[in-house]
Amino acid sequence: MAIEATAENLVIQSQKQTENKKLYSNAQLLNFCLGFFGLQFAWQMRIILSGPVTESLGASPFIFGLIWLAGPFTGMIIQPIIGVMSDKSNSKFGKRRPFLLIGALLASLALWAFPNSANIVNFFSSSTGNNFPVWSALLFAAITIWIIDGSVNAAQGPYRAMVPDNIPQEQHSIANSFLSFAIGLGSVIAAGTAPLLKWAFNYQMSITSQFIMAGLAFTLATIWTCITTKEIISEPSIPENNKTADNNESFWNSMVGFFKLSPEVSKVCTMQLFTWIGVMSMFIFFTQFAIHNVFGVPDLTNATEAVKQSFTDAINQGTNFASISFAIFNLVCFLVSLPIGILSSKFGNKKIHAVSLSLMALAFLAMTFTLNIKLVAFCMALAGIGWASILAIPFAMISKYIKKGTEGSVMGIFNIFIAGPQVLVCTLLAWFISQCPTLAENNYHWEYAFIIGAVSLFTAAAISMMINENAEVKA
Repeated sequence: MAIEATAENLVIQSQKQTENKKLYSNAQLLNFCLGFFGLQFAWQMRIILSGPVTESLGASPFIFGLIWLAGPFTGMIIQPIIGVMSDKSNSKFGKRRPFLLIGALLASLALWAFPNSANIVNFFSSSTGNNFPVWSALLFAAITIWIIDGSVNAAQGPYRAMVPDNIPQEQHSIANSFLSFAIGLGSVIAAGTAPLLKWAFNYQMSITSQFIMAGLAFTLATIWTCITTKEIISEPSIPENNKTADNNESFWNSMVGFFKLSPEVSKVCTMQLFTWIGVMSMFIFFTQFAIHNVFGVPDLTNATEAVKQSFTDAINQGTNFASISFAIFNLVCFLVSLPIGILSSKFGNKKIHAVSLSLMALAFLAMTFTLNIKLVAFCMALAGIGWASILAIPFAMISKYIKKGTEGSVMGIFNIFIAGPQVLVCTLLAWFISQCPTLAENNYHWEYAFIIGAVSLFTAAAISMMINENAEVKA
């Protein structure tokens, strides 16, 4: 049944059952989504601050893009593998929860190590008496980024799979909206803490401290969700006449079978591909855009330490502005996530999603024509509407095509169309920007990322409108 767009229907009686699953109350949904709050807290810190850390270690735009490959590659490899493993898991600690906990703990250790890369390399250099090459700290930082992204992906896939695992079909849109709510809140607090402390107490929180804060938030929030959320252990649905063959089904066959369910699956996946080209164009390059374009810091890749020190204040201002902008972006996501879930239940997923993506695309285009701080911040606020929709509606769209017992596998497959386009952004777009210096040749045209992102988002919006939400699902 559909959820009517009324506030009263958000108050759910947990005793009612459908599909042998109890409907979740608001309190249960909040407990369930808290772990995603911590996950996004950590991920947001990695998005905002990885650029300044790697640039200080000598990374050019192209090298920075290559380091960002950690996210999509681990997403395409780790999420599908972990998805299959968690589908088959039946431990006494739960089906998905062990993957959430291990991912959170490993990510937290790497979050501490990443901003301390230079110190760690110097420590081992002095301890062993070896003079490591100058690029050793950058290499170590890149390795820790891969560990962070791999661990986040190891937790994220099973977490998303817990929605169809445990929550009735009619609550999937609302459940994913609650996850968007948690993602928005986690991102706002992560991005806003350092600027707030600077504004209120004139205290500049160090980058290292912010990463440690993110690691603690990820671990503690995940533990809370694992304690308060009970899992329903279900076995894969296997036809009686072919149990052995299906039980040994390869991941590739699972992927082929997934696309045979309906032609609409291909449309949803293509929509995701263009969506994430657009989104990652902003995520990867916005902080550098704020530092170098908005606050006028030149390219410091080959600068001396004295020159770098002379721009410390401007870099801090640019970084804080990027954090504030991401906080605004995610605050809007936080505020509109539940209304988007209600509106999509009333008017249909594809219409609301297309409008939200179009607003995000318009915001990206506007940012290419201004360096005014207030206007850039407003554009990020407008883009937050699209972000709230991206975090919820595509997962609600795809959930109708998930067979019982294959939830982790399907989420792993679906993540390929999130991670795959990021490879294009991290390589081709990063290379393109590195080939586009400004006339003074002391900076780059970081704003080009937003133009490409806007075109991709408009394309995704058009594909969204082509999806037939009433199409028949094959058994």
